[in-house]
Amino acid sequence: MSILSTMLQEKIFNIQTPEDFKAVALEVFNFQYKHVKVYREFCDMLKVNPKQITTISEIPFLPIQFFKSHQIIAKGYSEETIFTSSGTTGSITSKHYLASTKLYEESFNRAFQNQYGKPTDYTILALLPSYLEREGSSLIYMVDSLIKQSKNQHSGFYLNNMDALIEKLTFLEAEGHKTMLLGVSYALLDLIETQTFQFKNTIVMETGGMKGRRKEMIKEELHRILQQGFGVSEIHSEYGMTELLSQAYSTGKGIFTCPPWMKILTRDTEDPFTYVAKKTGGINVIDLANLYSCSFIATQDLGKLHTNNSFEVLGRFDDSDIRGCNLMVL
Repeated sequence: MSILSTMLQEKIFNIQTPEDFKAVALEVFNFQYKHVKVYREFCDMLKVNPKQITTISEIPFLPIQFFKSHQIIAKGYSEETIFTSSGTTGSITSKHYLASTKLYEESFNRAFQNQYGKPTDYTILALLPSYLEREGSSLIYMVDSLIKQSKNQHSGFYLNNMDALIEKLTFLEAEGHKTMLLGVSYALLDLIETQTFQFKNTIVMETGGMKGRRKEMIKEELHRILQQGFGVSEIHSEYGMTELLSQAYSTGKGIFTCPPWMKILTRDTEDPFTYVAKKTGGINVIDLANLYSCSFIATQDLGKLHTNNSFEVLGRFDDSDIRGCNLMVL
């Protein structure tokens, strides 16, 4: 690991102001242009001169599909592990070649603590069957670490053993334990179809996705059903993905906030090089923790950016709706 990259890591997690973010983002851009071959070729194809990039909005965002077709990792670094996305049988999955698991751990620990405090404050229960059933999930890596850090004998993963989970939740609620239940959407729906609750001490957090197990539904409808089934006023959410090393969290109403080293921009759905705000656009993510892959990613998610830099996730592009990306494949 070079002195430059070590200094950059320190700067990433010491960002306090928008000016700090801009300065570090431009440093990371220049580092990745020099050291990440795929990203440099992408920028060159767009005829981008890095010396002329002076604002965040001028930085090119790599289409997320590149994580399916290319090995994206800085020159001189090798992967400590590879995170893979979920996918249907026969589909091409994304691969995130992770040069530093320590960097990922620092990112998710800081993001969690910024929003919720220390893991030791909670009993952490995870209902993530579709993730547990495959290898290479970055979400499982994170949640497993948080569970271990909670140092709580009641914390743990649940696969399909709903009865045991219901018994545990009922016990923890009766005892007044501060609990966090993280679950994939379809499994949380399965749970409340088995039994409903009236939680006073439990945070319910959905991590998104029906994973082909149920019909997709809009967030408002999903959260309304989950609120009724768990007896809570708000459903929390986590926004993350295989290609990112940081997470945004929502404590209710589907409004997400980012940690200081992560930022969302929204691009025009008709023109990937034009930005919009306060209306639906494609979500571009700056995740500076992605130091050794690519920090500037154009996702296939649709969202709306608000004035205080919070954002909503409104859905996904259909393949037929992705415009401009055919010009961006090397």
